[in-house]
Amino acid sequence: MQHNVKEYLKSFNLLSENDIDEFIKLSTSRVLKKGQHFITQGEICYEVCFIKSGLLRSYYYSTEKREAITSCFYFSNTFLTAYSSLISGLPSPESIEALSDIEMLSISKTNFSALEKNNISWLKFSKFISEQEYLALEKRIHLLQSESAETKYNYLLKNHSGYLQHIPLKYLASYLGITQRHLSRIRRSI
Repeated sequence: MQHNVKEYLKSFNLLSENDIDEFIKLSTSRVLKKGQHFITQGEICYEVCFIKSGLLRSYYYSTEKREAITSCFYFSNTFLTAYSSLISGLPSPESIEALSDIEMLSISKTNFSALEKNNISWLKFSKFISEQEYLALEKRIHLLQSESAETKYNYLLKNHSGYLQHIPLKYLASYLGITQRHLSRIRRSI
């Protein structure tokens, strides 16, 4: 259960075995069933989770059409939080829903902040993860604004092919900013 977490955290070469054990000690196991929410728009986020297994999607509602727009997918062996809510203490503008059964390790904001305060290695790790999330967001914005739907789909196919079969077409099409019909054409052409 904790093997994936330890291996993931070790891979950054920033944390000692004791640092990782302290994180695990302060964390609790959490399970979400398919369709349950990690957070719903308007709630405040008080935790950071490591996804041990499963797939989630982040979405928000467009102001014009009031339709759900998928903005992000979260995959196994990554961290998950409603980041803007976590750092601001304000209600989340997004909802995060489980697209499959989820197993995760959860640590409260208070406990994670204590790790950062008491250990420079955790502060460095947190900074590194924040930087990586920013870079991923920038890449996502670039893909959305300057690349074709085919290129965006091929990027997902190359980097997360094992998950594509588990993402409902309506969410995938929403994420790519296209209709389901257009997505079907892209999939047939590949």
